Amino acid sequence: MAQESAQAQLVLKLGYRGGAFSGFAEQEGCRTVAGELRQALQTVLHREVELTCAGRTDAGVHAVAQYVSVPVWGDELELSGRRLMASLTALVPDDMSVRAIMRASANFSARFDAESRSYRYRISCGRPRPMLLYGHTWWLRPAPDLDVDAMSRAAAHLVGEHDFTSFCKVSSARMLLEDGRSLSRCLQEVRVSRVEELGEPVVAIDVTGNAFLHNMVRIITGTLVEVGRGQRQPEWVAEVLAACDRTAAGQTAPPEGLTFVHVAYPTGLLTPWA
Repeated sequence: MAQESAQAQLVLKLGYRGGAFSGFAEQEGCRTVAGELRQALQTVLHREVELTCAGRTDAGVHAVAQYVSVPVWGDELELSGRRLMASLTALVPDDMSVRAIMRASANFSARFDAESRSYRYRISCGRPRPMLLYGHTWWLRPAPDLDVDAMSRAAAHLVGEHDFTSFCKVSSARMLLEDGRSLSRCLQEVRVSRVEELGEPVVAIDVTGNAFLHNMVRIITGTLVEVGRGQRQPEWVAEVLAACDRTAAGQTAPPEGLTFVHVAYPTGLLTPWA
């Protein structure tokens, strides 16, 4: 079918359990979030679709608020939101959930119109195995309890606009630099706290920023854990940041503890699909 000019954007708020996916972005021969969603949308709309997402997630990373925009036109503008929700819910696999369906103007982009993105990383400490949160936390065992106050002081060094080369996967940093693109990002918040979810205690690292580099939140987490374990002082994180060298930072935390939790858009850009 020939591509027509978009008259609006169909915007989906999407959740998924990342364990069985090779990340969001489509890859030949791999099961991906975008691949499953594309198949469902093409079945509903009876044509090929073009997807734009708020932010790609790595293999094993979860989401409760991934946003995806799809250009629509013609009779598609008259589709019932209730019918769209029912059809997509039936078509996507059990480890995905279409959580809301919205409408935006034709020039809206789920990626470029996002003002900020937020992630939560969960850590379970100690010998007891996580139960309901298993597969959604990094289980540190056996290990002394993390010093959350020290981690919070360390995290403060990351807030603001910085060159985050030390917190980016090396191959991705190289590609960005070769393309003449910046590795600077602005973080509005990096907060470390103790919370209880589904009756289980976890250390939560909440990070909000304008955009993120490849593995950035997971490397931040691995670095803060070294401080929490008493292996490094909080001031060390400022040295890691200034080094602009991936080898200066801590390990890349495993993907299962990370969840994409929120995207902020300017007020009024998105309205419910009636």
